[in-house]
Amino acid sequence: MARASLALVLLLGSAPAGWAQQATDAVAPETATTIETQAGDLGPLTDAARAALATKAKGRPVTGQDWMISAAHPLAVEAGARVLAAGGSAADAMVAVQTVLGLVEPQSSGLGGGAFLVWHDGETGALTTLDARETAPMAATPRLFLTPDGQPMEFMEAVVGGRSVGTPGTPALLEAAHRRWGKANWSGLFDDAIRLAEGGFTVSPRLASQVAEEGEALQADPATTAYFFPGGQPVAAGTLLKNPAYAATLRRLAAEGADGFYQGAVAEGIVAAVRGASNPGVLAMADLAAYRVVERPAVCVEYRAHDVCGMGPPSSGGLTVGQILGMLGGYDLAALGAENPESWRLIGDASRLAFADRGRFMADSDHVPMPTEGLIDPAYLAERAKLLAGDDSLPEVSAGAPGWSHAALWGQDASLELPSTTHISIVDGDGNALSMTTTIENGFGSRLMTGGFLLNNELTDFSFETHDENGWPIANAVAPGKRPRSSMAPTVVLKDGKPVMVIGSPGGSRIIGYVARAIIAHLDWGMDIQKAVAAPNIVNRFGPMDIEAGLPAALTQGLTDMGYELNETDLTSGLQGIVIGPDGALSGGADPRREGIALGG
Repeated sequence: MARASLALVLLLGSAPAGWAQQATDAVAPETATTIETQAGDLGPLTDAARAALATKAKGRPVTGQDWMISAAHPLAVEAGARVLAAGGSAADAMVAVQTVLGLVEPQSSGLGGGAFLVWHDGETGALTTLDARETAPMAATPRLFLTPDGQPMEFMEAVVGGRSVGTPGTPALLEAAHRRWGKANWSGLFDDAIRLAEGGFTVSPRLASQVAEEGEALQADPATTAYFFPGGQPVAAGTLLKNPAYAATLRRLAAEGADGFYQGAVAEGIVAAVRGASNPGVLAMADLAAYRVVERPAVCVEYRAHDVCGMGPPSSGGLTVGQILGMLGGYDLAALGAENPESWRLIGDASRLAFADRGRFMADSDHVPMPTEGLIDPAYLAERAKLLAGDDSLPEVSAGAPGWSHAALWGQDASLELPSTTHISIVDGDGNALSMTTTIENGFGSRLMTGGFLLNNELTDFSFETHDENGWPIANAVAPGKRPRSSMAPTVVLKDGKPVMVIGSPGGSRIIGYVARAIIAHLDWGMDIQKAVAAPNIVNRFGPMDIEAGLPAALTQGLTDMGYELNETDLTSGLQGIVIGPDGALSGGADPRREGIALGG
C-alpha cells in the first residue's frame, strides 16, 4: 500500500516544492532511485525510459544530438523513439505515440477525439498548422444543450452520452500528417499499440486513480463499464489490461488508412453508440464520411526577438498566448525575476485582458467573422499593455476593440472547458519540429466506448447559450459542421526562422497560462526546459489567481496586497517541451506532475 501511495505522489505529481531553479539539487539521490523502481507501475520499460524517469526526478533535462521526443507516458514515448531511431520522421513518430497514448492514457486522448498540430519543416522552413478539431453533426441545432424550457443544461448532464459527441478528427490527422511528412511504412507505425493492446499493458497509478474517482459516472455505458470495471471493480494500478477491440480497430486503420475509421464497421459502431445512448446524439454516417482536416495559417507574435507561433481559430490558444506575450513585451520580466509579485501581476493581468478578448471574439472563423489579425496587431497590444502600468491588480477587465476587416459584434461567451487532454513534442533527425495537442475533452470524454476507444464530449466546448445577457449572439454557439472553440496551444518558438522551442500542455482553458508561463520561464528567466516545465503554476483567467501549494510566502503576500484573490488548487499541467540550442543540441523536459518523459538520441 505504501508503495502504491508513493507511486501516486511521484508519478501523478503535486505542485513542485518551491521554484524549479531551487529544486534541481534538492532532489535526494534516493528519490531518483525510487522513481526508477516505480517504473514497474508503468509496465516493462527500456533502460533509457527508466533513466529518463530518474533524470526528470532530479530536475534535469534529457539531452540528445539527433532527435528528441516528449510525451505523456513512457510506453508511448518508447514507441515514438523506436520510430525516430530507425530514421522515421516526427510525423511517423507521432502516429506511434498517439496510438499508444489512446491505449494507456484513454481518459485524455485517442481515436475518438481531435487534435491541433503545428509543424516546422526542417528543409524548407515552412510553418504549417493542421486543424483536426471535431465538428458538430449536420443535424445539430443551436438548442442542442438547452432544456425544453430554453435553459442551459447542467454540464455533466450534457457530457455523458451521445449528445456531446462531435465527429472525431484524430484518425484523419494521423493520415494527413503521414501523407505530407511521413517516411516510414504506414502500417508498421501501429505495431507497438497493437502489441500492447493484445498482450496487455500495465495500468498506471494515474489511470487507476482517475477511474476510481469517476466511479458511477463512468458506468453509464455497458462497454465502458466492462472495460474499466472488470468484475465490478475499478481497474487497479499495476494490473495487466488488454484491449482486443482497440487492436482490431488499429489493424483496420493500418490496412485501410483513415477510411477504415470513417467508413464501414468502425463508423457504424460509433454512430450506434452515439444514437443508442441514454442521452442520444445526432451524429450520422454522413458526418463521418464528410470529415476533413483543414490546413490553416499559423498565428505568430514577436516576443523577445523570437516568433512564438501557434494554432489559430477555432483554437483560442495561439491567439491568447500571443496576446499575453505581446502585452508583456514592453516590461522587463527578466530584471524583475521569477519570484517577484510584480512579474506575476503583469502576467496575471495580461492574461485577464487576453481572456476578456477570448470570451468576446474567438470561435470557428469558418462560421463567424473574427478579428484575428486585429487581436495580435502590435499597435493594439501596445495599447492594451498600457492598462498594466499601475501597481495593483486591475479592478476589472473588459474586451478591447481590435481592428476588424469587417464589422461584427459578439456577446460574451461562458462555455466551460475542463482539464483533460495530452501533448506531444517531437524533433526528428531532419530538423523537423512537431507540436501536437490532442484530446477527447473532459476526462473519459462522453464516457461512451466503441471499437476499444472512448468517444469525445467535444461539443460541450460550445457555448450552451446562444445569446448573452445583453441579447448579443455568442460567436461560439453550436451550428451544423462548426468546430467548437478550443484552448489547445501547441507552440513552436522560432529565432531567425529556426525552431528553438517546442512546447504544449493539457489543462482545459488553463493550457494558455501553462504554455505562456513556460515560454516566459525559458526566454525571460533563463530556465532550461526541465526547470521551465516544472516551475510552479500561477494562472489567472477571469479574476482569481489560481496558485499551487508551496509558493514563497513573500510572493503570495505580495499578490494579496496587490488586490488578488488567491485560489490554492491543483494545477496539473502536463507540459512536454524541447529546446534546440544554437549548435543544434537538443534538450527535453516532461512535467513532473504527470507520468511523461522525454527521450533523445
